[in-house]
This record gives sequence, C-alpha cells and structure tokens, in this order.
Amino acid sequence: MALGALLGLAVFASYWAALRGEFLWDDDLHITANPTIIGPLGLTEIWTTARANYFPLVLTNFWVQHALWGLNPLGYHLVTLACHVLAALLLWRVLVQLRVPGAWFGAALWALHPVQVESVAWICELKNTQSAVFFLAAIGCWLKWSGAGSGKHQQAGQPRLTGARRDYCFALLFALLAILSKPSTVMLPVVLALCVWWQHRRLTWRDLGALVPFFVFSAVAAAWTIWEQRVNSGAAGAEWSQTWPERFAIAGRAVWFYLGKLAWPAELMFIYPRWQIDTAQPLAFAPLVALLVGCGALWWWRASALRPVFVAAIYFSALLFPVLGFFSVFFFRYSFVGDHFQYLASMGPLALAGAGLTVGLERMSPVGGRASGWAYQLRGIVPVGVLVVLGVMTWRESGQYLNKEALWRTTLARNPDAFMAWANLGDTLAQQGRYHEAILAFRRGLQLRPDDAPVHNDLGCALVAIRESEAAIPILERALQLRPGYGEVHNNLGNAFSRVGRGDDAIRHYEEAIRLKPAHFEALDNLGCELVLKGRLPEAIARFEEAIRLSPDSVKYRRDLGTALARAGRLPEAIVQFEHVARLDPATPASHAVLGNALAAAGRWDEALARFQSALRLAPNDAELHGNVGVALGTLGKYPEAVVALQAAIRLRPDLIAAHNNLAQILRSLGKNLEAAHHYDEAERLRQQASRPR
Repeated sequence: MALGALLGLAVFASYWAALRGEFLWDDDLHITANPTIIGPLGLTEIWTTARANYFPLVLTNFWVQHALWGLNPLGYHLVTLACHVLAALLLWRVLVQLRVPGAWFGAALWALHPVQVESVAWICELKNTQSAVFFLAAIGCWLKWSGAGSGKHQQAGQPRLTGARRDYCFALLFALLAILSKPSTVMLPVVLALCVWWQHRRLTWRDLGALVPFFVFSAVAAAWTIWEQRVNSGAAGAEWSQTWPERFAIAGRAVWFYLGKLAWPAELMFIYPRWQIDTAQPLAFAPLVALLVGCGALWWWRASALRPVFVAAIYFSALLFPVLGFFSVFFFRYSFVGDHFQYLASMGPLALAGAGLTVGLERMSPVGGRASGWAYQLRGIVPVGVLVVLGVMTWRESGQYLNKEALWRTTLARNPDAFMAWANLGDTLAQQGRYHEAILAFRRGLQLRPDDAPVHNDLGCALVAIRESEAAIPILERALQLRPGYGEVHNNLGNAFSRVGRGDDAIRHYEEAIRLKPAHFEALDNLGCELVLKGRLPEAIARFEEAIRLSPDSVKYRRDLGTALARAGRLPEAIVQFEHVARLDPATPASHAVLGNALAAAGRWDEALARFQSALRLAPNDAELHGNVGVALGTLGKYPEAVVALQAAIRLRPDLIAAHNNLAQILRSLGKNLEAAHHYDEAERLRQQASRPR
C-alpha cells in the first residue's frame, strides 16, 4: 500500500506542471468543438454513428466530464493523470503476477519516463491512459484465470478453480473496453499468449481456444479502424501512398527509433521530422535487417538467459505493429513516429530494464563480505536516482504542454521544418487576434507545403480579419481548387465576398457550405445574416433557428435571431431570444442593452430601464447606455433623473446627437426653454457636421 501511494505521489508530482495546461491540438475535435460533447448530439450519436471515430468509450468519458465540469481543462487533466497512475499500479500488479524481478521499479520507470508526457499531458490522449487501464486489467484477469499468477498451469480436462470462469469473463470484458477506448490494443491476444508462454514455456490447445474470442474482437476492431482511418479521418492520398518496400523500411527504422527514445529520452518532440525513405539505397533496409537478425537470434536463444529479452522484444514489436507504417494512419501526414504511439509498447523494455537493474544490483550485494555495505546501499540509491532524474525530465517536458503557443514554439525550436507546427501556430495566433503574426506563420507553412488547402483557408481567414478581403478571395479560391468540396472554405469565402459587398456570391457559398455539411451552424448563421441584409427575413429566421438547434448556447446566434425577429415585427419572440442572450452572457453589457432596446420597443419601459441600468453597471463609461437610461427615465416621467443621465451621456460624448435631442425635449417639458434651445441647436449643428462630404 505504501509503495503504491509513493508511486502515485511521484507521478502526480512529475506531472504537476501539466495540470495547469490548456486544451491543445485535436482537443477541439474531440471535446471543445465536438457536437456530441458540447452540442445537442450525445451518447446515441457517440455509439451509433461515425462521430466517435473509433474510440466511443473515451468520448463517453469526455461526455460525462463535460456534464460535471464543463470545459474546465483541470478536470480533464486530473482524469487523464489518474488513469495513468492506475495503469502504473496495474502494471506493477501484472509484473508481480508474472514474477518479474523489480516489479515496482519497472512500473515506476514506465510511469515516470518522459516519453509518456505526450500521452498524459495532452487531454485527448486519454485514449492511451484509459485504454491502458483496461488493457492491463484484462491481462491481470487472464493470468488469474490461467493459473499463471500462482505458477499453476492446468492441463486439458482438469477442472477450473472456483471463480475462474468469472476471471475469464472479466478478462474478455476488459479487453472489449480497451478496444472501445483505443483500437491499438488489438494486439492484446498476442500479449496474453506471450504471458502464458513466459510463465510456462508453452501454450496448450486450451489456451489457444480461450484466446479465440479475443482474436475475434481484435479482428473486428482492426478492420473497423483501418476503414475509419481511410474514410473518416482522411488517411488516403499521396501522403499515404508508400510502396510496400518503403513501408517495411519505415517499420524497421521506427522500432529502433522508439527504442532509442526509451534509452535516451533527449530532444523529445511533439512532431518529429517526417523521414524521406529512398528504397533504392540498400542502407534504407539496414534497420529492418538488424531488427530481423536480432529477433532471430533471440528466438534461437529463447530458452537461455536471454529469454526475458526475447519476451520484451516480442511484446514491444507486437504493440508497435499497428503504427509501424503497414497501415495508413492520419498522423503519418506529419511524421511516421510519435511518442504517444509507444505508450503501451514501452512497458516491455522498461519492465525489462527495471528487472535487469534490480537483478544486477542484487548480485553486487552478496550477504557478507567487504563489498556488501556500499553495494547494498547502491540497491537503494541507484533506483531512486534514476527515478528522480526521470521525474525531473518529465516535469520539464510537461512545461511545453501548458498552452498551444508553447507547444508549437517548442516543436519549431526542435524541428523548424515542421509544417504542421507552423500551421497550428498560425491558427493559435489568429485565435488570439494576432493576425499579422498568424499570417507570417501561415506563409511559412505554405513555403514548406504550397499545396495545402487548410493552410490556404486559414491564411484567407486571417486576411479577412484584417480587412484585406480582396486579397483573401483568390487564396480561398485556391484552397477550393486544391480540395473541391471543402465546406469550411465555402463558408469563409462567403465571409470574404460579404465584406466586399458581393452579397449574392456570399449567399451562394454559404449555401454550398451547408449542402456539404448540413450541421455547419456557423455557415447557417452567416447565411441568415446575409439574408437579413437582402430583406429576406423569413428565410433568415429559418436559418438562425436551425443554427440554434445545433448550438443552443450560442449568444451570437440567438442575438442574430432576435434581431431578425424584431425586424420582422415579431417583437415578443425577439424578446424571448434576447432574454436567452442575457442569461447566457450576463457579464456583457450588450446582452442587457439589446434586451432593453427590445423591451422599450414593446413599451415595457420599467423592464427596459432595469436592463439599461444593469448594462450601465457593467460599463459605467458608456455614453449611449447613459442616454438609454435617460430616455427610459424620461418616458417614465422621472425627469430630474433623466436630465442627470442625459447630461452624463453628453459629458462622455459631446457629439452624441440623440442625447442632445432627448435632453432638449425633457428640458422643454420642464419649462427650461433656453437650455432646451441650446441643445436643439447643438443637435442640429452636429447633424449638419455629420452630413458634410469628407
């Protein structure tokens, strides 16, 4: 119990910096902009449609978390980290069941190794940490069922121990849950067979028969994932067109790459350089040849002292197999390797390292003898020293995952030609309103990959944001040439045309964006706004209502609908929408002001005054709000207070014509004709000044 608590505390301390981290790349796809999590869609769509990609159980976890703490990233980090800690404890237990020396140390090496930071600090990689929990739970139950945990291996025909059937069913259940969390766990049946072979040096027909359901699960999940990667994720095209010789060369190089990062975790990167493989050069196959020779030698000496190395090597290779390049994975667009790909695979080599170091230190400290004192001390000092070093490295590595900008700038510092990092840095800067910096990043990305449609799209959007819509149009049109049917570009091209006054072209592109993606709520709202400008209010209202159905908590969509309803003379319905706006965004003055205006138009002046005053408390220096309060007070017959409010508006903005007019009317009604005349004259002067040609 104490060792388990110590391991958990060490892991939490090492990842403490990551707990302050924000949502990162792909977290929007999985959480913050996923309609199954934040929108009207939900568990039904997660489990019955392709929206869950290929990990519905993880999206279910995100759905529950969103219901508990919304979009506060701390909660998501804590769950991901808790799963990592639980996986480490389960790994410790499994290693104990397998009678691996230094089981706790091996589990700690895995949990604290900095190569795991990508999986633990990046929220959407809950896929890894959650699947690891079920993966290891399945192994533990399998070992218990098979009798491996107790060193007993039952012969065919022998009765199972009490509760063994339950253990087998739990192993099968956890295997299914692991696959539903991340399909890379499809190699679990191979691991289960390897565990039995490790414990008993053979596999019986009974063992193989018991593995059949596991293999069925894995086969179905593998086929499903291969299809999903090609069809839904888009892992098809020139970037995934490697020949089979190239794929074998990549696989050999990848295994050694991953092993090297475990042995020497320096220069870890979120995006590693994408290798250029030239199969015309014989050296391209050298890593693969070395791998095959090494595995062959280990197989030959599998009954010798190298048996643990053989098992660790087979485990490592088997768990990496789905991501070695034989199957197209979308991430390969950026790099053929990634730290998160070896999260499960790294358990084998690191457990082997823990066992080897433990055994080596034990042999250095025999009972008695002059060397026993210092050698015995080394048994404690060396493991602690190794874990402290790894923990510090993990803590430092976690710092780059605090926010998107830190992640992309760190990546570019280590890999300046990472096209994807330039593109995402530009996107991050654009989200912060730093459009000129974003444009530079997008242009640098296009220098590296001139035919990338998404970056053309992002560059066009940034140009629209800085009012260079004319320059944005050909760039967005180029994006459509590169990727016809790109719905997002149609929406953005509509925005560009709208800014330059080409409303008909804007409407055409908004409608095409919606045709390509009926649930494109942003395009629906944009189309509604353009239809309002054209005076086509019924059509606009229908579009706004559809956008709100898809995104019911959008302040903008409800405000736009309310405005359209008010213009259409449907004031009571408009007020309902503006009341939603005030509830959803109570800290924004405009949310109360727009409701106040609608209430005033409906003659509900008491309520309107209350809303204007709420807005004024939030923005006490807003001249127009002072003016609105003054008008409302005047309408309600509270003339002295109205005068004070209107005078305050004029002090803040002497050129506010409406305030002068309204103040003049109230002063005249109070019999202060001289003051009223002054404000009438001032209003007329301002009106004439505003009408002069410039």
